[in-house]
This record gives sequence, structure tokens and C-alpha cells, in this order.
Amino acid sequence: MYSRILLAYDGSREGLIALREGALLAKRCGAQVFLLSVLPASSGLQMAEGVYPGAINQQVSSYKELLARGVTVLKQLGLNPVARLVVGEPAPQIGMFAKEIGADLVVLGHRPQSLMQRWWSGASGGYVSEHVGCSLLVGRKSVSDEAFEAELQNLSPPSRSPPARSPASVEPPSLSPS
Repeated sequence: MYSRILLAYDGSREGLIALREGALLAKRCGAQVFLLSVLPASSGLQMAEGVYPGAINQQVSSYKELLARGVTVLKQLGLNPVARLVVGEPAPQIGMFAKEIGADLVVLGHRPQSLMQRWWSGASGGYVSEHVGCSLLVGRKSVSDEAFEAELQNLSPPSRSPPARSPASVEPPSLSPS
């Protein structure tokens, strides 16, 4: 059904729920997994760099650790993810990476926002659905640790999926687990 699944992961509770749901689906389908974290580009981050040199490097380092944790979780589940960290507006970045890798499913979490948060964030990033040309799953089903472990035990070993295509800029993670 799905052979190339992109998991967009931001480290939030909602992101972890989606990561788990996407990982279980990938195991069931024997799909190749790609993990993407997007460090949102903001004018505030640029201003912080002006006041506190190294602020951007600190943010990048923090997101690399986040990505490494996601990779570790997926590897513990028997998956071999290809990971990438990018800087920019999340929705377009997710769409570009999905297109680059030929994803047939994008899985992400959703954090409800208040009217004020939506107003302040504006439409600069748009909706992910406007940027991807494949199926989109918003993982919202919270699965307890016990149910998650039981589900993993019930899954038969996945069939060997074909090796990942190797776009020039997509590399296996070289991050050390936390």
C-alpha cells in the first residue's frame, strides 16, 4: 500500500503520537521511512542571532538532538530511517522533501491553536496539504506504551523493502543517539 513514508517530527507530544502511528504503519507495510525535522525560520531567530551570537547554532544543535531521538525510536522499532534537518517554513519544506523522495504518505502531528495563535502565525507556511502531492495522515490516536508494545509484538517481521533511492542531498543520519 505505502512504500515510502515521510514522518514529519517536531518533538512535541503530538509529533510523538504521529511518529508512533507512522512507525506502526510503516512496519505493517514494510515501507522505507524518512524522518524530517524543520527548524522554522523566523525573524525572531535572526534578531536573537544579532543580540546573542550563536543563537542559531544553538537552535540547530537542539533540533539535531531532537532528530537523533526520533531516529533512535525508529531504529528501536526495527526501522532504518533516512533523516534530514532543514530550516524554513514547515509546510513548504515538508512538501519539497516529500516530492524529492517520492513519498506516497506523509505523517505528521497536529497541535491545536487558538484564534490568536493562528492570526499571529499567518498564512506564510500555509497548510501541508497544499504542498504535498501524496496522501497525508494526521496522527492523533494516542497509543499507550503497553498497547504500542503489544502491537509491535503482533506485527510479523516486515518484508524487505527495496533500498531507498538516494537523492544527492538525502543522507542516512550521522547523528549519535542521545
